Amino acid sequence: MNGLVPSEGTPLLIGGKLVPGSAGVFATVNPATEEVLGHAANASAADLDAAIAAARTAFDETDWSRNHAFRANCLRQLRDAMRAHVEELREITIAEVGAPVMLTSGPQLEGPIGDLSFAADLAETYAWETDLGTAVQMGITSRRVVRREAVGVVGAITPWNFPHQINLAKIGPALAAGNTVVLKPAPDTPWCAAVLGTLIVEHTDIPAGVINIVTSDDHQLGAQLVADPRVDMITFTGSTQTGRAVMAGASATLKRTFLELGGKSAAIVLDDADIVGAVSYTAFSVAVHAGQGCALTTRLLVPRASYDTAVEAAAKALANLQAGDPTKPGTICGPVISERQRDRVERYLDIAREEGGRIVVGGGRPGDKERGFFIEPTLIADLPNTATVAQEEIFGPVLVIIAHDGDDDAIRQANESPYGLSGSVWGADPDRVERVVAGVRTGTLSVNGGLWYHADAPFGGYKHSGIGREMGVAGFEEYLETKLVATPA
Repeated sequence: MNGLVPSEGTPLLIGGKLVPGSAGVFATVNPATEEVLGHAANASAADLDAAIAAARTAFDETDWSRNHAFRANCLRQLRDAMRAHVEELREITIAEVGAPVMLTSGPQLEGPIGDLSFAADLAETYAWETDLGTAVQMGITSRRVVRREAVGVVGAITPWNFPHQINLAKIGPALAAGNTVVLKPAPDTPWCAAVLGTLIVEHTDIPAGVINIVTSDDHQLGAQLVADPRVDMITFTGSTQTGRAVMAGASATLKRTFLELGGKSAAIVLDDADIVGAVSYTAFSVAVHAGQGCALTTRLLVPRASYDTAVEAAAKALANLQAGDPTKPGTICGPVISERQRDRVERYLDIAREEGGRIVVGGGRPGDKERGFFIEPTLIADLPNTATVAQEEIFGPVLVIIAHDGDDDAIRQANESPYGLSGSVWGADPDRVERVVAGVRTGTLSVNGGLWYHADAPFGGYKHSGIGREMGVAGFEEYLETKLVATPA
């Protein structure tokens, strides 16, 4: 396909070497055409064991965790290598993820590459020690110093929807903090992770074993990584159901666990807002990358008196966002990742109909697409907030519009969900908006279209949406232990 992908498929990165998988290879598929793109190395349990051993050795027997300036330099080398190969990476991302080309200049590729700068800078500027001064206990005067140190070996398990963003949001801070890493990416998007191995080996000074990349179609390898006692921390992004299994598996060795899980976020439109503008913006966002984003606002809560106006505005916006070829610059809504995911979205549309929902626009596969895993941007109306499609994460370009009876009822319905990842509030009165913001139990909130996503901004959720924060200083500190040292003063 291009220079980063060998004809025989992408290799594993284990202990500083690019190696084939012991289990052979497995295919990666273009979701827009259903064609096999090529193959990736298929790791076995033995391969993963070797990767964990390499990461353990690199952490225990080198000065990687103590050499802050060296780590910063290595991360900048990786950033620069990715920038030098960005067009090849863009080609891979569009083909393997089905990501619209317009998104690759932002969160699908170029944004995460740039965010490595933030992680590198933290490695150099972070306050690794804090002097607490002296204290007297039991007649002994002691000076206390708080030190922050790397956790150790980090196992990173990542999904397929924004692979570069999520891979680098884990790799960057974990390495900057001094950890070593074993990355197991989703089997749907192995190339996006595996090509990093080639760039690391050929263009960086990252020592052997510091980062290992293990692609596989065997989901049991994730459980093996979680359970291994040589692994000190698991960072996982994916479904809430799998997150529970990760947490349970990690409990046997009491390892630290970061979880970024599902969402069913609510966009709340107050009665003094620009109804059409707020609704149109929300509808547009649901179609971006075919709705495959955990933080998208897929529930739209609008004033009951303006319900018909809101439905009409949302329908108009979605009707203008046809599912299309991700290689074309104007495409917003590309395919979903796989046949399995398309079938999942279609099942939810059937459930919506069975529960009395009205499909206003969309509702199935585009009539002009004979191939590819496409779903039409869809609006569902006339269902309560307790309906299945209003409570469960669909991960497709599907918006559910629901009426509310004032600010308090909007807050209640927004919180009437097992999730608490993101959301938005639209209104003209700052005091009313602030009251709603304060009442909604969620990890990030946008007010009147404000964008919260940035390298220095912590991201994560309440309730079933996860534990901990990714990105920002808070995300960096997830990968650190705290040690207090006291000496006589």
